[in-house]
Amino acid sequence: MIKRLFDIIFASIGLICLSPLLILVSLAIIFNAGFPVLYRQVRVGRFGKEFTLYKFRTMHKDADQKGLLTVGGRDPRVTGVGYYLRKFKIDEFPQLFNVILGDMSIVGPRPEVKKYVDMYSEEQRQVLSVRPGITDYASIKFVNENDILSQSENPENTYIHEVMPVKLKLNLKYIKDKSLSTDMGIIFETFKRILS
Repeated sequence: MIKRLFDIIFASIGLICLSPLLILVSLAIIFNAGFPVLYRQVRVGRFGKEFTLYKFRTMHKDADQKGLLTVGGRDPRVTGVGYYLRKFKIDEFPQLFNVILGDMSIVGPRPEVKKYVDMYSEEQRQVLSVRPGITDYASIKFVNENDILSQSENPENTYIHEVMPVKLKLNLKYIKDKSLSTDMGIIFETFKRILS
C-alpha cells in the first residue's frame, strides 16, 4: 500500500514537472519521424497479466517487425531523435502513465514480452509476483545493453542465454530485498548511471 502510494505521488509529480519536456520531445518526434509519437507494445506484468507499455517512439514505423531487440547505439531502425531519447532514457518517461494506471511501479523488474517470459523457469517466474517497474537493478547493470548485444554474432542467443538469466537473478534479489529504501537507492543509482 505504501509502495503504491509512493508510485502514484512520484509519477504524478514527475509528469507535472516533466510536462514541458514531454511536449518538446513529442514535437521533435513529429518533425523528425512523423506520427505516432508513442510506441505501444504488449508486455507481461504482475501475475502474468498482459498490458500495453508506453514509450516515446524511437524507431521508424513497423521497425519492431524486424526484431524485438535493439542492437548497438546506431541501430539503423532508430531515428535521429530516437538515438538521443534512448541514450538518456527519455523514451521511458511515458511509462509514468503506466504507473498511474497501476500496470507498473517506479521500481521493479523490467517487463518482458511474452516470447521471453515463456522461457522462464518456475523459479524465474517469481519475478511476476510484483508489479514490473521503470527501473531496477538489471537496468543499472545493463544500461549499455544495446552495445553489449552489438558485439555478439547472435544477439538473440546472447540475450536469452547470457543477459536474461543475469537480469532475472537480479530481479529475484530485488524481490527478496524490496523496501522503500531499496527503491530510493535504485532510483538514485539509475539517475547516476544515466548522467555518467
